[in-house]
Amino acid sequence: MKRPSVLAVDDREIDRKLVERVLTAAGYDVTTASGGEEAIALVRSRLFDAAVVDLRMPGMDGIELLRRIKEHSPVIEVVVMTADPTVDTAVEALKQGAFDYIGKPLNLDELQHLMARLMEKSELRREVQSLRTALGQLVMARDLVGTSPAMKQLRTMIDRAAPTNSSVIIEGESGTGKELIAAAIHRGSPRAKGPFIAVNCGAIPSELLESEFFGHMRGSFTGAVSDTPGLFRSAQGGTIFLDEITELPAPLQSKLLRVLQESEVRPVGGARTYAVDVRVVAATNRSLEAAVRDGRLREDLYYRLNVVRLVAPPLRERRADVPPLVHHFIRQFNERFNRHVRGMTGEAMAALGAYDFPGNVRELENLVERAFALGARDEIGLADLPAVSARPSARGPAPEAGEELPALSVALGRLERELILRALQLHGNDRERAARALAISTRTFYRRLREHRLL
Repeated sequence: MKRPSVLAVDDREIDRKLVERVLTAAGYDVTTASGGEEAIALVRSRLFDAAVVDLRMPGMDGIELLRRIKEHSPVIEVVVMTADPTVDTAVEALKQGAFDYIGKPLNLDELQHLMARLMEKSELRREVQSLRTALGQLVMARDLVGTSPAMKQLRTMIDRAAPTNSSVIIEGESGTGKELIAAAIHRGSPRAKGPFIAVNCGAIPSELLESEFFGHMRGSFTGAVSDTPGLFRSAQGGTIFLDEITELPAPLQSKLLRVLQESEVRPVGGARTYAVDVRVVAATNRSLEAAVRDGRLREDLYYRLNVVRLVAPPLRERRADVPPLVHHFIRQFNERFNRHVRGMTGEAMAALGAYDFPGNVRELENLVERAFALGARDEIGLADLPAVSARPSARGPAPEAGEELPALSVALGRLERELILRALQLHGNDRERAARALAISTRTFYRRLREHRLL
């Protein structure tokens, strides 16, 4: 059975070692850090179930570290240690998302009891997430992974639009998570207890579309052996998500417009209409204006749907979200494959950071799953991502015919040298802090400096 992974952060070595010894004896896999920057570097490269952080540390204090941990991965539960457990510090820690706080000097029995409660909460969260995955689209806006400005803005827009009954149209490339956005809108609305029905408009044969959408009466056409309510009536009281709306033929777009205007449907072969109370969320991977201009989307339907317009940003425009997405998928696939992959090497993460992801988040998910399927066990390395290491990034110009590419080891060496120089620049040439920021030991850092002739 996998041991829960805990990060202990304290600038005082004696306290850090005490937490490590007590929690290791209690069955936890403990990693330590002497400060905030080192802790953040570890959180970015490894999976942790929990963190125990000191409140007062030089440089980055415990509250700021807590905030940054939660920003990177909300699922990591954090306990704050403080020698001054006042009401103000407790309130601030809890406000920033701490699980709880504990006073110093540490009561070791209390610490173990607190960690046991914390792990119980984490296990419940995993069970809820597992059920959400099994049931499908039980997603809230806060569950959309990413801390980039684009994702924060998108979550804000979802939170504002969800409580209303207005139609929504989502524009974004394939693989950007448009269905997840639609599901988040549904779960954040008063219709959350109603059905959420997702329809890929391009996957239904054109001759069956009207019947699928609005239902049919028995005998209305060959094969209609019974009355069928159709997708709109099945979504009564809930939300229907029409993905790739521009794939609908013009006659059906006209009938859809009437449904939106009149809130009623007429089954194929039926003489009466049925009232429907359904919120419509539509999506397309095309430019909406171009779709209207090209005649793929009726202008009147466009205006009817375009009450709230959301844009799902491509992954190449929010590269800061790659590490938290990677960790999110590793957690999912650890459960599915019954593995204990701890994270991804810095080399592999750097390669993903330079990749342009034409398939967006779906492609990243597939890359991580492929690494699991091909046997990744401890950490996912560059060798586990052949599609990334073999494909040039669109950041630079495409290689010309006959151009010689550098050997992979040479290219990675250049990247490593650039990262080292960047770390030194960010930390005022303080080599120990630069080493912590890169999540490597000081000894290793000095060896790399010599290898790159930077000493």
